[in-house]
Amino acid sequence: MKLPLHIAQQLLQLLLPNSSLPASAMKHNTVTKMLQDGMLQKQQISNSKAIIFIAQKKDLAAYLHNHFGITNLQDYVNHFADENISRATATSIASNSKLKNIRSFKGFLVTCYQPVEAILNGKKIILHPAEGSYIFISDHENFTVAENITIVGIENAENFSQIKKQQYLFKHITPLFVCRYPQSNDLVKWLQSISNPYLHFGDLDFAGITIYLSAYKKHLGNKAAFFLPANTETLLQKFGNKALFNKQYNSNLAAVANTEAAIVQLTQLLLKFKMVLEQEIFIID
Repeated sequence: MKLPLHIAQQLLQLLLPNSSLPASAMKHNTVTKMLQDGMLQKQQISNSKAIIFIAQKKDLAAYLHNHFGITNLQDYVNHFADENISRATATSIASNSKLKNIRSFKGFLVTCYQPVEAILNGKKIILHPAEGSYIFISDHENFTVAENITIVGIENAENFSQIKKQQYLFKHITPLFVCRYPQSNDLVKWLQSISNPYLHFGDLDFAGITIYLSAYKKHLGNKAAFFLPANTETLLQKFGNKALFNKQYNSNLAAVANTEAAIVQLTQLLLKFKMVLEQEIFIID
């Protein structure tokens, strides 16, 4: 059983002289166990109110070590919220490498069809993955690319894996392609930290618009733009999906999403043909 952060914080409060907390604020299986073991005491103040306190404060450290493997309660609380904590540190604090869900592989994937210069930890590198492979940027806090590079977010895995077959769409920019999977905040945090423009390339439907607005535009502001390929209308007429349009159609979204020219144009096309277009159609052999 793990000791939740909020309970650990409450235990620190209870270590203060003459300290107690309402029993209603300490409801958890770990608290029930500590009450049963006598480490915590409960006192009924009235029919509807009870308090919890620690009678023998000097015994708490030994109890936490024996039952939760916690060697230092203050360190446990301090490091619990640290995203960068290593499993080695977690083990030293709580005798448990799984003190919290630690993402050993934080970061995101990048790819490109032409070499792109970048800086990683102060050293110049060339991004140019071999066909059938990608590059995983883990230390994204120390990763930058030249200002003339446009970061293109690819929504679907198939499009990301076959980006060379979509070169014709990006002749107007020098792109570096990024993938939002595995899903985390790492990609958006990196995009916020750099000055490069962000171009979102996803499904041309209401779901794609929603993803762009909520996951990117909301955080990047004017630095972000929605990509509407020039041949969208032609492809929509030929290969549009009417059933998916009917499933996704949201009159509220169609009415309020008119904040960006590309989205306005796309919304008008979707409503005109009553069909949507999935991103994979742009892959050309």
